[in-house]
Amino acid sequence: MTDHILQLHQDLKDKTYRHGKYHAFKINDPKPRDIHKASVRDRLVHHSIYKILYPYFDNKFIFDSYSCRLDKGTHKAIARFKNFSQKVSVNNTRTVWILKGDIKKFFASIDHIILQGILKRYIVDQDILWLLNQLISSFNTEDKTNVGLPLGNLTSQLFVNIYMNEFDQFIKHKLKVKYYIRYADDFVILFASREEAELGLKLVKSQLMRLGLTLNEDKSKIADLRNGKEGFDFLGFHHRQSMSKRYRKRYTLKFPKKEAVKKLKQKVKEILGSRATLKLSMTEVINLVNPILRGWMNYFRFGNSNRVFNRIDSYVHERLALWWSKKHQKRGRGWKINFTWEKFSQSGITLMTGNVRYWSKTLNA
Repeated sequence: MTDHILQLHQDLKDKTYRHGKYHAFKINDPKPRDIHKASVRDRLVHHSIYKILYPYFDNKFIFDSYSCRLDKGTHKAIARFKNFSQKVSVNNTRTVWILKGDIKKFFASIDHIILQGILKRYIVDQDILWLLNQLISSFNTEDKTNVGLPLGNLTSQLFVNIYMNEFDQFIKHKLKVKYYIRYADDFVILFASREEAELGLKLVKSQLMRLGLTLNEDKSKIADLRNGKEGFDFLGFHHRQSMSKRYRKRYTLKFPKKEAVKKLKQKVKEILGSRATLKLSMTEVINLVNPILRGWMNYFRFGNSNRVFNRIDSYVHERLALWWSKKHQKRGRGWKINFTWEKFSQSGITLMTGNVRYWSKTLNA
């Protein structure tokens, strides 16, 4: 191992280093993604570069960029949106117009020439620029040249933030937009009128075009949050205003979007519907399902998720009861006799009901 590191050091010093090939595979996270994994040797270079460049560039990013940054993340971004929504709507008493943007094929559309030009404005050391160019040029989107960054690289996460910082700076300092949040290829801008939102959409498209990027029209929209008239999806949650019958006030609610619920149910069904699991014990099957349920619950517990959590518990109860009936060769699900709610709740399965957590002072931006 030491010999390999010493050889890598010499290759970098002599500028004979060449990035190796990637190992390609697919994951569902939750949608299908093509991942390209670099070799251990190349990942050593990635991590070394990231360790040096991240602190430098992080200070140049806007506050409201939340992807792949220390002390940021999706929950912080959603909390920030809640804060912005209350300000623009004056505590939910006025209309808020949302421009929700999603960039089409984000990593696959990053232009190498534009990225290298951006890096040259910040970095004067030619040796570092040479090395960065080796990394950038090591990957191309299929059937394209000088376009695309590989999903799965630590340096790719930094490169896309540097790339999109051009867009962030345009929104914040050229357009003087105050209420803007971005997480990777998803962003929201809050406006007080539809006219402002429509103008904002035109300017956004124009700036993205300069970066070689386009909006995904199916996932981008202008939403009117007034009285729950429209909602929009952002970072896994569906956001929508609702009138409280008790307090006669409007509130902006957030709960798991339909697609996220559907995909969770599919995962549970795939496990509990598999004939192979009939050979397992109840404990073994629950150990397969629980990590999925816990991960999903821990993400969506920060929201108005009570009703959704309750429905998911009922669904898992049904699927587990059906599994139990098949295993013991009984007809039906055995709701009242063989697999009651009490038995289900005491089985060790992860229950979501009652586990919603409201936004803490830590999360509220």
